[in-house]
Amino acid sequence: MPTLLRPFRAIGLAFAASAILLVPRPSLVASAQSVVPSDVGMHAALDVILDTYVREGLVYYRALRSERGRLDAYVSNLDVPPAAFESWAKAERAAFWLNAYNALVLRTVVNAYPIKGAAAQYPADSIMHVPGAFTAKRHRVGGRLLSLEDIEKQVLPTFEDPRMFFALGRGSLGGGRLRSEAFTARRLEDQLASVAAECVERNECFRYDPSTNRVEISPIFGWRQAEFTKAWPGDTTTFARRSPLELAVLHMVVPHVLPSERRGLTQNTFTLAYSTYDWRLNDLTDGGPR
Repeated sequence: MPTLLRPFRAIGLAFAASAILLVPRPSLVASAQSVVPSDVGMHAALDVILDTYVREGLVYYRALRSERGRLDAYVSNLDVPPAAFESWAKAERAAFWLNAYNALVLRTVVNAYPIKGAAAQYPADSIMHVPGAFTAKRHRVGGRLLSLEDIEKQVLPTFEDPRMFFALGRGSLGGGRLRSEAFTARRLEDQLASVAAECVERNECFRYDPSTNRVEISPIFGWRQAEFTKAWPGDTTTFARRSPLELAVLHMVVPHVLPSERRGLTQNTFTLAYSTYDWRLNDLTDGGPR
């Protein structure tokens, strides 16, 4: 019986252009189409920031730090009154939380930049050297006081769309590919479809090696296993005897792989393992990651 193996090696850095391919999520699509979103103006400042300082998922952190006024202003406006927030359509709220998380990560890095840590288990420039970056630091967002981990574990699962977890930049190469644009309700389905398509183009997310018949997947799939398996039960006929997580991963990636890769995967003889998460900072300053 095929099993989910333990991690066996890290995978290399890969940059890929985005392609918009659809993995339907009717709940968010319906919400986006039922309203005229008001969030475009709300996220305009973040859109400018991302368009200016982000390239292929990497950030010019040094430049952003020196010109951080727009970022600080955007973050200060995230504490939307709960009454107004709850009146928004689902897609507006989903876009808001994705933007809030990514903006807060940017500010967390900028506040500590340049990061120079000594803990051996992480690269010297890793966001993990910022004390409490994901767990201890609390932020006022939507009338609540939340950490980044709270947003990921408590808020995002309520939208029942696991693609959202790969829309988070996480301040690291192993996270989702940070977009050069803000999320908006009107474009959310296309944007999340692009996130899913990009996964198969990035070794940090997914890699299939036909020569060894092995699949490597991001640890993010395992971190958010409950959300992936709940949303995507998968094709139990084509991929018989696979674990619920394997089925969910295949549901997300198979529509976007090359035809030759699809033929190899559907033979259902591959082994699957987690890659090693790359905690290097997604920094484009001075030519990019080392």
